[in-house]
Amino acid sequence: MSLIDGTRAELALVVLYLNKAEARDKICRAIQYGSKFLSNGEPGTAQNVDKSTSLARKVFRLFKFVNDLHALISPTPQGSPLPLVLLGKSKNALLSTFFILDQIVWLERSGIYKNKERADLIGRISLFCWMGSSVCNTLVELGELGRLSASMKKLEKDLKNSDKYQNEQYSSKLKKSNERSLALIKSVMDIVVAVGLLQLAPKKVTPRVTGGFGFVSSLISCYQLLPSPAKTKTP
Repeated sequence: MSLIDGTRAELALVVLYLNKAEARDKICRAIQYGSKFLSNGEPGTAQNVDKSTSLARKVFRLFKFVNDLHALISPTPQGSPLPLVLLGKSKNALLSTFFILDQIVWLERSGIYKNKERADLIGRISLFCWMGSSVCNTLVELGELGRLSASMKKLEKDLKNSDKYQNEQYSSKLKKSNERSLALIKSVMDIVVAVGLLQLAPKKVTPRVTGGFGFVSSLISCYQLLPSPAKTKTP
């Protein structure tokens, strides 16, 4: 493969990535929370970027509640424990509610909806919904990691006389475990961000702490959305 072909393939992946509305939203989220970290709640250019990017992101989230509404009414995989199923459905319900309420906040900030006091209350309720969904997701990831760990230990016993890393089933479970561990870290960070936005612990979770956790969480989201590189055919 020539240098030009290689560059073209890499650019194709970048185009594929940037064509995703979710990817653009997460990039804007990284800018938003990076600006919050720099401003630390103080007036200035960084805070203006934070506020303007926050408003711009709300446009990306128009009708996004449909995704979680669909997941809420979709059947669950067979064999899933009931507690994890209920937590997963609760997460979908809370996240869908967050996106619906967030649209009302966008309408007020755009000047369409005139009741600022009610919009502020709705915005606060929406953040509690988002925090609740993050808590549910954290518990789901912990439960799924526990199930994966148990199945991997059982598989290790069956493969004690061979290289477990050469086993396709074990490698697949290890990959899933790594992905869920990263998702768990992100969910915990999002809980801290929600606490900061709601000002539930203003002395400990300052705007800078909120911005830092939100920035790292956004980078994780950007990484999770990366497209898989195309597999090259071996001659």
